[in-house]
Amino acid sequence: MNTSKTQSVESAFIPEATSRKLRLTLLCATILLMVGLVAPMMTISKFILVTTSFSVLSGVLELLYNGQFLLFLVVTGFSIILPMFKISVLFMLMSRQMQQSHKLNRYLHLMHEYGRWAMLDVMVVAILIVTVKLGAIVSVEIHYGLFVFGAAVLLIMLVTRSVVHYTNVDGRPR
Repeated sequence: MNTSKTQSVESAFIPEATSRKLRLTLLCATILLMVGLVAPMMTISKFILVTTSFSVLSGVLELLYNGQFLLFLVVTGFSIILPMFKISVLFMLMSRQMQQSHKLNRYLHLMHEYGRWAMLDVMVVAILIVTVKLGAIVSVEIHYGLFVFGAAVLLIMLVTRSVVHYTNVDGRPR
């Protein structure tokens, strides 16, 4: 006795082995994100004598200390708060209780809406680099923090895609 509602809920399950792999991948992405936020991302050199290294976190704090409140809020929101929020929602979506819950649709919709903004954190870093490189007397050296941060963003995108794929019913998010 299988009703369409039962079929819909059953097909929303992420297989346990896949769920374990996705949780491990998301845990790795979380660690990479934390390292990427504090690791040196770039060194800016002016006139060869003055060099300053920045991580995402130190750059954000520098914006705050310099009174750039709007830029501070934008970069903090899209590069720190929203990725952490997305990781939290993904962990919730992968739990068995959530997959059986009626709140699943709401969280999937939230992930879909957030997906439009998912690459903004990478774009902010790219704009920062391009802006700094435009100066004739300024040079930028890229460090491992940028690559670690980028790897975290890519892993989060991969997990998001997989979670949406496994919780997708009739070709559209539930």
